[in-house]
Amino acid sequence: MSSLFLTNKQLILASASPRRKDYLQGLGITFVSMAAQIDEQPMAGEKPEPFVERMAAEKAAEISGRHVESWVVAADTVVSLGDRIFGKPSSGEEAVEMLLALAGRRHEVRTGYCLHCVAEKVKEVGSVVSQVEFASFDEQLARAYVETGEPMDKAGAYGIQGKGACLVKSVNGSYSNVVGLPLDRVLSLLLRYDVVRVVGAVSL
Repeated sequence: MSSLFLTNKQLILASASPRRKDYLQGLGITFVSMAAQIDEQPMAGEKPEPFVERMAAEKAAEISGRHVESWVVAADTVVSLGDRIFGKPSSGEEAVEMLLALAGRRHEVRTGYCLHCVAEKVKEVGSVVSQVEFASFDEQLARAYVETGEPMDKAGAYGIQGKGACLVKSVNGSYSNVVGLPLDRVLSLLLRYDVVRVVGAVSL
């Protein structure tokens, strides 16, 4: 399979997420994956948008502080219903509770992203939001889905790119954002700073 992009500079993805890695690898982008070690709990009263942007910036900073010459991409995704933030479930019961709270309702999926390079004094932070509407379903389906194990490492306890697709009625906005990486925004930054280039393009 031919690549769409070539990588010009040393790039680190500050994440161990298979979904994020698959997106970048599928485009031919070369990078190293490193999970950042930070406290990922929201502060009291913190709303979804500032929370995901703070998380992405802190993840990038943690890796950038140890690799000052590298370009670091970080992201953080949460599901929210109003101001209630749904992160990754800590147990099967919490996953079921999350899914039933979202059943038959429209919620938001927001991903914060950050591109950071200490040596070049670059720090770009932003976020993207998509609206997802769940179909109506009962506790039996929620528990059966949780038993598959798929929800346990995912914000909001579901993966739209996997079996969780059966729960989704509609998506308004970026699909890749719901998966965990808003590709259009991230690629725009990588291209702007010449971290990557389109195959065949001349790098100046």
